[in-house]
Order: sequence, then structure tokens, then C-alpha cells
Amino acid sequence: MIQLRLFALPALAMAAIALGACTSPLPAPRPLASSPPPDIFPGVLTWHNDRARTGQNRAETLLTPTLVNGKRFGKLFSYRVDGQIYAQPLYVPRVRGRGTHDVVIVATEHDSVYAFDALVARGQLWHDSFIDPGRGITTVPCTSPRQPECDPTIMAPEHGITGTPVVDAATGRLYVDVQTDERGTFIHRLHVLDVSSGAEVPGSPVTVRATAPGFPGVEFHPYTAFQRSGLALDRGIVYVPYASNDDARGWMIGFDAATLDVVRVFCVTPKGTLGGIWEGGAAPAVDEGGDLYISTGNGAFNAAVGGPNHGMSVLRLAATNQLNVVDYFAPYNERPMSRRDGDLGSGGVMLLPDHPGPHRREAVTGGKEGRLFVLDRDALGTFHRDGNHVVQQLDANLRNGYYSSPAYFGGAVYYAANSAHLDRYAIHGARLTGTPVSQSVETFNYPGSTPSVSSNGEQNGIVWVVGVSGRVRGGPPAVLRAYNARDVTHELYASDQGGARDRAGPANKFSVPTIANGRVYVGTQTELDVYGLRP
Repeated sequence: MIQLRLFALPALAMAAIALGACTSPLPAPRPLASSPPPDIFPGVLTWHNDRARTGQNRAETLLTPTLVNGKRFGKLFSYRVDGQIYAQPLYVPRVRGRGTHDVVIVATEHDSVYAFDALVARGQLWHDSFIDPGRGITTVPCTSPRQPECDPTIMAPEHGITGTPVVDAATGRLYVDVQTDERGTFIHRLHVLDVSSGAEVPGSPVTVRATAPGFPGVEFHPYTAFQRSGLALDRGIVYVPYASNDDARGWMIGFDAATLDVVRVFCVTPKGTLGGIWEGGAAPAVDEGGDLYISTGNGAFNAAVGGPNHGMSVLRLAATNQLNVVDYFAPYNERPMSRRDGDLGSGGVMLLPDHPGPHRREAVTGGKEGRLFVLDRDALGTFHRDGNHVVQQLDANLRNGYYSSPAYFGGAVYYAANSAHLDRYAIHGARLTGTPVSQSVETFNYPGSTPSVSSNGEQNGIVWVVGVSGRVRGGPPAVLRAYNARDVTHELYASDQGGARDRAGPANKFSVPTIANGRVYVGTQTELDVYGLRP
């Protein structure tokens, strides 16, 4: 059994929860609170704020470019945690438990999920740990060369929870993939938690098992599977993507949110190897019809001749049709890219708002090779040996590459490539400007950064970026930076300008800031740092 430990809410303490499979529907859901009016901030319940993965919070009324500066804005408090925070912090407003709280949720590589009061330093509301060393249940040690990212300068010494969980506001449930080492056996489980108490929902967790449809014997292997990308929730299905290492494969597995039964399975390379879904931590993008958009890493590719392998591709998966590939794009040079580990899938896919013109529905993505692609979602481009047949291709970062995802606001796309500036590209018609219309003075060290944006509608836009000044465990602090969204040459604030007062914890790569109700939340190797307007 795994013990559930609650600290700040003792009246809600629960006993140990069995690790059995789900054989019946989960109990009737309980909403977090009454549904908010349209003009009330719904929270940050998924990676990068919305299913299009734009990174926008358009209901931020407290933080403005005038107020966000070194005198008025800074670090307010921190919460210590037991492991590195790679998942984006989630923000759930108006949670009913012992009283009503705005809650920030943090998941760690030490296989813990925390709920903290989001607005004041009252301490943790609850804490779940999914390990039990006395019974041989631990995090996965970074000791095997077959375990991804077990570089001592990156994620050592352990893997636990890496991908960002997802919250269903209608049911008050949080879904999270947890990897454990149980006396040498590596296991992935999907856990479902009550956001108000941290209690595991009866029937949860379930052990992740899957077989590639149409390919008997091609099975999901938890030993080499790595759950890096964020989870997605749409139309009652929880989607969990997996990367791969060594000779393993990439997977997308969909679970019924009510029963936790596996109802959708997609294997990226069922007749080959690799093709992991990494995306720098990004969750799958989901369009209005429920189709999923992902990008995959280096691996086998034969889709151009009718084969089932889709390494080094951007894929549109039909959620209503068992995650079949209904369209794809693969670069003309996918084979040499694969040979040199030049993943197209090193960053996520972002869906642009619909607009008039010949390419009404578009997506933006970039990969390690340094090319930025604008794709027509209704005709992604497939594969052509004579070149890339896409809406637009920009080669501005061929020396650096994209290891992160873009953000969108007010008719512009924001990107911070590896060892490059924060770029703002304006959208004219169906295309981005050929060069950035504004660019930060500062550059962002490897692997670059994924921006987030806060605004009050179309007003007071601010772009927030977490800079990585080093990637050594216990090394230099993260740096939170804020820019005027209309002109990113204008830096409003940087957390390294106030000395120890505003210093963040040691930096993690792929850190995505969460902005909500006048606060900015930054996950680090040791703590959750909370920034906001000073009293």
C-alpha cells in the first residue's frame, strides 16, 4: 500500500489506499465550487493554461506593466518541497475544503503532490507521497543508462512525477502519472486525487498497461517509458503521453476519466523504435473538435510509404477514432535529423486562434534543428523529398534550436529559443513576420524557455519567462523576468536585480511560470517561489 499523508487538514485524513485496478466507475464527482461567471478567472488547470497551449491568462487585473517593477513587485514567500519541480504549478481557485482556498498544486520528482494556499504563506493544505521506502517503494533512481535524462547535471538523483498533472474543475479531481521503483520493477500508475483534500478517489490508482492496436505483442514497457509531457483532459478522456529511451517507443494512452479504463491507445512507432513524445514538457494541444496535436522525436518513420511509424513528425490524432493519425507533417530531411538526434519534437505544438484567409486554422511549432514551422491544421504538409510543404518556415535559430514552446497574445507569437533572445513575431494574414518585431536584450541559456502571458483582456499584457542560468543540480538560481508584451525590448522586472530579497531557488530547465490573481509561481529544484505586488 501507499500511504496518504495529510498535514494541514487533519479532519480529512485518509487511510492507506490499495493499488488495485479499477473495476467499476468512480464515485459521483463533487464540483470544486459553483461554476464561475465567464469574466471570472477559471484557474490554471492544465499545462500552459488552455488546450490550445497559448500560455495566456486574460483575466489578470492586478498585475500591470506600470506596477511590475523592482520597487513594487518581488518575491513574497516560498514553500519548501521534497524534490525538483519539473511540472508547471497549477492554480485552482475557490476550493472548498476546510474553508475555501485558492490553491496552488505542485508535483515533484520525489513522487509527491502538494497543495498550498496560493495567496498567503499559511503552509501546506495537504501533501500526498506515493513512496514507501520501508516496503521497497521508491522513486526511480537515475542509475540506469536506459533511463532518460539521468544526467547528473540535469535531473539526478531520481524520477517521480515529471509531466504536469491536469485538473477537472467540474469534478474536483486531479489526474497525475506517478512512476515508482518497487524492488527493481518500474511501474507507472495514473492516480486520481480529490483536490479539496488530497484523498485518493476510490478505484484509483490504475497501473498503466497498453498494447498497440493492430500490433499484438507490441506492449507499453514502463522500464524505458518516461512521462515527460503534460497530461490533457478533453471530453471525459485523460490523455497521458510517454517518451522513450534506448529501443523503446513513444505512446499516447487515453483513460476514461470516470472509470480509468484504457479507451484510446496510440503507439508512435509500432514497427520500429523511438519516436518519443517529449515536447519539452508541453501537453498535447486539443482543437475544438477534440483532435490532438503532438510532435514526436527521432525514431522510425515510414508513413510516407503507408507504414505505421511516425517518428520526427507533427501528428493530428483523431480522438473520436481511436487516436488514428488523420494528418501529419514530417521534414524532408527527417532521416539525417533522426541520425543526429535532431528532434522535431523537442518543443510543443501551439494552436493559433482561427482567422480569415486561406489558412484559417493554424499551428506553430519548432524543433532542435532551429526551424520554426507554421502549419495548416487542415493540411499539415505530409512528407515531400523536395522540401517542406508548409504555410511558412523560418530558419532564424538554426544555430540554437527550439527546446521550448511558444506563447500567444494580441496577434503575436512569443518564442525563447535555446541560447537566444525572447522574440515577438507579429501575425499578418496567415504568416509570421520574417524576423521578430521586437526582441529582448537578454538571452536565455540552454534550453531556452517557454513564456507565459498575463493580461486584462487585450490590455496590460506582460510576458513572463523563467531563465536558467545554469543546469547543475543545486546550482545557480532561476531568474523570473517580465517584459512588456507589446515591446519585449522593455524588461519590466528581473528577480536577479534585487539581491537575496528576490532570489529564487536553483533553476530547473523547462520551468513554466504560472500567473494568477496577482501572483506568479515558479517551480525550482527545492521550492515553490511566489512573487507578487509588495504590501
